[in-house]
Amino acid sequence: MFKAATISCKKPFSRNLGRGLGKSLVEKLGDTPQAAWLFCAPEKGLKDLLGGINDALGIRNIIGCTTDGEISSDGFRTDSAVLGGIVSDQIDFHLASVKDLGQDCERAGITLAAKLPENVKYMQLFSDGLTGNGCAILRGLESVLDKTIPVCGGTAGDAGRFRRTWQFAGNRVFSNGAVAIGFSGNFQVGTGASSGWSPIGLAKKVTRSVDNILYELNGEPALNVYERALGKHASKLPAVGVEYPLGLVTERGAEGEKDYLLLRATMSVNRKEGAISLAGEIPEGSTVHICCGDSASLLEAAKKAGRLALADLEGRRPVMIFIYSCMARRLILGRQVEEEINCIREAVGPDLPVLGFYTYGEYGRIKKGGPNRLQNETVTVSVIGL
Repeated sequence: MFKAATISCKKPFSRNLGRGLGKSLVEKLGDTPQAAWLFCAPEKGLKDLLGGINDALGIRNIIGCTTDGEISSDGFRTDSAVLGGIVSDQIDFHLASVKDLGQDCERAGITLAAKLPENVKYMQLFSDGLTGNGCAILRGLESVLDKTIPVCGGTAGDAGRFRRTWQFAGNRVFSNGAVAIGFSGNFQVGTGASSGWSPIGLAKKVTRSVDNILYELNGEPALNVYERALGKHASKLPAVGVEYPLGLVTERGAEGEKDYLLLRATMSVNRKEGAISLAGEIPEGSTVHICCGDSASLLEAAKKAGRLALADLEGRRPVMIFIYSCMARRLILGRQVEEEINCIREAVGPDLPVLGFYTYGEYGRIKKGGPNRLQNETVTVSVIGL
């Protein structure tokens, strides 16, 4: 047995609103969920909202974060709260959380993994999108867990303000943290990810970098190379970097695609040092391309991600879709943002419940058994199958 549903509402947030959301979810499901997800705008009243949901549901497994836009079965929303839940006698859920993420992200990943049972088959991860290093969190997780376990999810947002994000676990609200929920039991999960961006110009060598700071390309200050490639658009940096991410050339075939590019979005530039801060690590010695895309290619990529996730189920019946997509895609798509969700639903199942949010970074993998990655400017899809 499996039931899933979502409820959405607009702010202002309050304890009464939280209670109402929780009660409505129980009514829609016909039972109290074993696990619930809260994705919402970074507005006042978060603790009250979560407190009201806890009052109504009375369960431990409540997880979520603030976003750059909320996704539910009703479609795309901003300035809202989305509450989703699952009732199932085939799946068990296991909650884990960690604070003070920025002190040691790899250690945080190890701590999260240690709190989950060994029989976990699938994991969702939501971490602070401003203070955390998602690549390091994944390294920590995979030093403890089986590397074949798919990790999906996203980094928390704050509606494009880039000041502070919040994470939720049980009845707690905190920043600079990471929360995770593990799935175990009799089910299958299919995953897919795609971006729609394509390389332009010649490949370039990363000749100096530290973590997510890119200092040199082909022996030159990275910012000089980037600005030269952007031409008349260079004056709009760093904002225009959303439209021209760097694509990291991965190990051939590792992602399941011959020429897969792991995207890295520009967060800020340091003109004095000629450096670029990116939304994910970019290893020294790697090869990168500057990339571009448009709304048509992004929507086609959404369809592809849905198809990949469905194929990954290997014939199991899909029952729920989770979508984690980059805020950059939302900006590029503009009024077409709802179409991205519809493209995925059409590929997987138009009547299935949908839950997710627009992120500051996406966790996901491309192929079954492939590496889990922190993606940028990408849409990641995971589908539960029975």
